[in-house]
Formats: sequence, C-alpha cells, structure tokens
Amino acid sequence: MKAKSVLLIGLGRFGRHIANKLVELGHQVMAVDNNEDRVNDVVTLVTNSQIGDSTNEEFLMSLGISNFDVCIVAISGDFQSSLETTCYLKELGAKKVISRAEQDSQAKLLLRNGADEIVYPEKQLAQWIAIKCSSDSILDYIEIDSDNAIFEIMVPQNWIGKSVIQIDIRKKYNINIMGVKKNGKINLNITPDLVFKEGESILVLGQHKTIQKIFKL
Repeated sequence: MKAKSVLLIGLGRFGRHIANKLVELGHQVMAVDNNEDRVNDVVTLVTNSQIGDSTNEEFLMSLGISNFDVCIVAISGDFQSSLETTCYLKELGAKKVISRAEQDSQAKLLLRNGADEIVYPEKQLAQWIAIKCSSDSILDYIEIDSDNAIFEIMVPQNWIGKSVIQIDIRKKYNINIMGVKKNGKINLNITPDLVFKEGESILVLGQHKTIQKIFKL
C-alpha cells in the first residue's frame, strides 16, 4: 500500500482516532485544529501539525492544499465551519475531500459544496451496534451499499463437517463466502472442497435480507 499525504482538519475524538489509524498504516498526516490543546495532544504522533482556523482561506492556502492526496474534514459540533472548510478546500485545489456529516441534510450540502465523500460516524456506529446486537452469531458487519453488506458470522452448526460444494450456498442463495476465520487468521482461499470446522467464522457477502434469512439473524 502506497503511503499517502493526508490533511486532517478537526482533532476531536473522531479526528484523533483517524490520526492514530492513518499513522499506524504508514501515511503522512498534517493535523490541524483551532484548539491548541488538541493539537498538542497529537504533535508527537503526526508528521506535522498546525494551530489555525480552517475557515480562514489564507491559512488554508499556506498549507499547500493541492499537495495532499486526501483532505479529511473531521470537525464536529460546528457544521458551518465544516461546510466553509470543505468549500475552501475544493476551491484551493484539493484532490479529494472527505467530510463528516451528522445527518442527511448536512451530507447533501457538503456534497454540493466540494465534498467527494461523506462519513457518518455516529450513524454508522449506531447501525453496526444495532445489527451486531440482533444476533450472537454476528461478529462483525461492513455495509457496502443500501442493499449489500459483508457479515462475519459464526459457522452454523449444520455446516460443520460439510464442504463448500456440499452446501452450495452461492448457487442456492446468490451469496458469496469470501473467507474463513479462526484464531484471528483469515483464509481467503475458498475452494469447493474446503470443509467447515467448529469454532470458525465466515465472511459472507450478499444482500442484507438474504443473509439475515439464510442465517436466521
């Protein structure tokens, strides 16, 4: 994976988590916030940091916006600042802008004013918790779009000892087994003769309703 240069604006809890993960993945991060304490909290973690007002166009110009591969607007609790920042970033030549939204109306405005992508941290987390709590068999969940998702599910008891071809789940139900996981390790080499074992979980891709019906989630 090629390291990217990322401008991260907004260092609340959400922004700090993003900074930590980006650095962990080997990317170069310029972190910006108008709160000195927040900047000081990440100064030893990120590549560079600046205290400044992202709604000030001159300040943003000084950062060299066009030099970053991605600009992330993680401002929370101040939508006007988030919107202005998003707009300025695009006007100043940002290659890609990812902005945080808390509701659909905010997302629409952000997309109209420069955002290339939107993230809903609260909404996405709430959805993940609700789905995970709906069944003890669900270990993880990633939404692909409004209809499809990847579920990590414990192997059903009636699958144990049977092979992929015996179950024939793709032909019968039009869902795909992407991997088998055990003890934290994932096997992505899914062959027709692979036999499911006790204590394994599977990664399945398909429509929400179909997966929920098949596995009685």
